[in-house]
Parts: sequence; C-alpha cells; structure tokens
Amino acid sequence: MSSFGKYTHAIVRGIPATAGQRDREEEEKRVSELDTAKLQRQLGVYTGILRQKLGLQVIELPATKEAGHPHSLCVEDIVVVQGDTALITRPGDPNRRKEVETVKNVLEELKLRVFEVTDEKATLDGSDVFFTGREFFVGISKWTNHKGAEYVADAFKDFTVSIVHIPEPHHLKSFCSMGGPSTIIIGNSEAARKAIKTMEQLTDYQYDKLSVPDDAAANCIYARVGNKSNTLVHRTADEFPESSQAFKKLPDYTLIPASCTEVAKLGAALSSCSILINKKFEY
Repeated sequence: MSSFGKYTHAIVRGIPATAGQRDREEEEKRVSELDTAKLQRQLGVYTGILRQKLGLQVIELPATKEAGHPHSLCVEDIVVVQGDTALITRPGDPNRRKEVETVKNVLEELKLRVFEVTDEKATLDGSDVFFTGREFFVGISKWTNHKGAEYVADAFKDFTVSIVHIPEPHHLKSFCSMGGPSTIIIGNSEAARKAIKTMEQLTDYQYDKLSVPDDAAANCIYARVGNKSNTLVHRTADEFPESSQAFKKLPDYTLIPASCTEVAKLGAALSSCSILINKKFEY
C-alpha cells in the first residue's frame, strides 16, 4: 500500500473529430449536444491538473481519425495498469478496439509488462475495473463479461479479483472510486448502494466509506503528491454542490475541482480521460 496513489505518468488522448456525434440510443434519450469547444477547454484544464498539480509526465496520444470513435478520449477503457503490469482490454464496443494499438505502443515504450485480452468471446472495459490498492473488483456490465474478468485475475495474480453485477448502462466506476488508501467514495443511487453492499460482502478488508448524493461525483482521482500530500481531483461545486461539500470531510486533503460536463455527455467519468501509471513502482 506504500505506493498506492503514487503516479509518474498519465496517458491522455486528443478529441476525435466524431466526438460531437450522437448515436441513436443517446438521441432517443435526448442527450444534449456536445459542446466540443467547451470539451476542449475542460480537457485542457484536466491535462493541466495532471501535469502541474499532480506533477505527472503527460503523454498525449493523437485523436483518432476513424469514424465511430466518439468515446476514444476515454482512454481508461483501453488498459488496466497496476504496478509494472498492464492488461490491454477488449472493449465492449467493437468500434473501440482499433484504439488499442497506439496505447499498447506507449506502454511498451515505458517498459511495462503488457498482457492482452485475446479471447474473442471476452469483453472488458477498464472503467469496469476498480482497484482498491488491496484487491480488484470487476463490474459485469453491458461492456464487460465474465471471460473479461478472468483476464484480470490472470494478469494480476497477486490480488483477489471479485465480480460485481452492474445494471445497464453503467460501468462500475460510474459511481465509485478510491478517496484514499482505505476510503471508498460511493454514490447514492440504488445501483451504487447494491454495488457497495456486494463489495462489502466479498472483501476481507475493512474500508471507510464516503457517501455522496450524486453518482457521477463519486468518480474521483486520488493521488499522493510528494511524500505525504493526499490530493483528490473531483467534480466541481457548480456541477454537484452537495457532493462537493462532502469531500471537505476528508482530513488534510488538497481538493482540486475539475469540470466534466462535456465528457459526461458521452457517458464517461472524470477518471475515464486518463491512464495513470507509476513507472517507478516499488515492490
């Protein structure tokens, strides 16, 4: 646990030309149009936080040019990284599998041990993989199946891997994240409450729990900057005022708000836009 929350690198991706396009399902739900200019500004601030506030070396991948990749800026779905091991996923959306190669190349350049999901019957999105520092929980969802979860267990043999069933259209990390080495931040929807109950039943560890009123606000980025500084990147008070107040309960934390309204229109979360890596992982 001494390395939990410590990172040296972050991978992000540029905004694809198709980012403003809506698929039919989203249109039926009357999702508001994506403001690509605002998205660009928000991702610029997000990248600045990673680089300047968290002190990470940021690797920016070029935007995908192929049609059908509006979610490609959500790079978290493409790989699961823990320590010096990286598992290249097989996204539930077939259109996104073309995104794998560029991410894989960067991971190999960083000299991580790279494994891949190769079974054509397996699906796995990184946003369904929740690492607590002690164990993995994998959401079985619209995007991830049991065969995909088996790959997580095979790649990270030093950790227990448990599965949690997630209702459509959510990913597991749509409503939870780590808020520290022993604190789980969890939303307040029925799906979130069921998920945390399942996790509590499956784990052998005792976690503290910080409940927030809004599911989307429960997805945060926890990082340790320097030797002792606990930092939490979270959604802004303008977006979620009540949840933002809840984060002030965390003692001696540096709280950094980051607006995520446009990425949220893609069904994504704050952590979706980066792959966090600790290249200097110490055993």
